[in-house]
Amino acid sequence: MKERKTEEKVAIFRNLFTGLLHTYGTYNPLSGRARQVKAPVTDRVFLDHLTGRQPYGVYLLIKDRTRAIAVDFDSENRLTVADFVGRAKHYGISAYVERSKSKGYHAWIFFEEQGVLAKKARLVMYHLIDEIGKPEVEIFPRQDMQNPGTPYGNFINAPLFGALVKQKKTVFIDLRSFAPYPDQWSLLESVERTNESALEEIIESNDLSSAAPPMVSCTNSQNSNGRYGLPICARKMLRDGVSQFQRSSCFRLAIHLKRLGLPCDMAISALKTWALKNRPINGRGIIRDSEIISQTSYAYNHPYSGYACQDAAIKPFCEPSCPVKLGRESNRTIRFGKIEQKKEDALQQSNAPVQQEY
Repeated sequence: MKERKTEEKVAIFRNLFTGLLHTYGTYNPLSGRARQVKAPVTDRVFLDHLTGRQPYGVYLLIKDRTRAIAVDFDSENRLTVADFVGRAKHYGISAYVERSKSKGYHAWIFFEEQGVLAKKARLVMYHLIDEIGKPEVEIFPRQDMQNPGTPYGNFINAPLFGALVKQKKTVFIDLRSFAPYPDQWSLLESVERTNESALEEIIESNDLSSAAPPMVSCTNSQNSNGRYGLPICARKMLRDGVSQFQRSSCFRLAIHLKRLGLPCDMAISALKTWALKNRPINGRGIIRDSEIISQTSYAYNHPYSGYACQDAAIKPFCEPSCPVKLGRESNRTIRFGKIEQKKEDALQQSNAPVQQEY
């Protein structure tokens, strides 16, 4: 394990967990009460955090950009956070998992030092958690930009609070064992950053909107017609019911119904009727009305719009002729063709005769 001076550790920490420079968050370790501190974020603030004197919370949002994003998994379910890291890796994004101070985990993704547009970063994160079927997780920063209504955004407690590190909390963990990395500083010094062009490629290749859908209330009847209408898998699920993954299926169906422009209260009524067709296996009961209301309301009040074709609840109902599936395969083919064409153009350019200037 490499020995480092205190100044080196502070520099590594500052390089990754710097947001607003004039405001930070903190909390009372005894009462848990959080507060905002309007003061410069100095090396002393970082040092006090790392030595356990006073916690530091970072406001990640700077105007409309962020240098990092964190996904808060408020659950002890290891599979969920591992699924997220796996999906991120699938898209070429490196995510680093921190054991939080209370329960659950934070998955951190770091960007180039000049930051990326928070809107793009959040849109990609929503897509990832959409794909793993976990709509209840929270994303920091919570907003796309600072404005008069949210001049600071929300802070998230930074990792490596000295008073908790010895308890194996607020430390980064190895997902192979879920044990803390023995050398936290070597890990942080070698993190792989994601650049904005990578986010743009994910947005384009997955046919994501460049702006998240607006927040709507559960009684809003705003039309949100989608590109494909109600897909084959959703029609089959509504027609025949399901035998497993009822909560996830309900959430997915609610997203489809929202996309069609159906008001939330009507979607809830339709899904209550759908639930009567379900045939749960392993002696499980039919999804309760309260759960239907909860899942549907969450889908309508958050910017989820993906089709989640890889979700375990969706796969059994997938059809090869599905327009969504064919459309995505076509997009991938077009993108691959463009990449190959660029390579060929570059090769031809490199082989072209040099034109000497006189």
